[in-house]
Amino acid sequence: MGRPMSADEERRVTGQREAHELLLIEEADAWFEYLEATRGQSVLRYKEVEPWAWARLSQRLRAIRTRRAKLKPAAEAA
Repeated sequence: MGRPMSADEERRVTGQREAHELLLIEEADAWFEYLEATRGQSVLRYKEVEPWAWARLSQRLRAIRTRRAKLKPAAEAA
């Protein structure tokens, strides 16, 4: 089973878990923003808005992936 975690290790693990959960929430928020921008639009308005909404979603997801990738080395080092 291994040795018990020190208080510092436990805080680090908790911090990593919370950071991961915040990224999941931000990812969901990005998708909801996309849906809110595109849902219920007329065909003409959808064609105008969708490229912007997709670019915004892609930008946010790319930033989330970058931050998530930075969390992995920190978690492995802990």
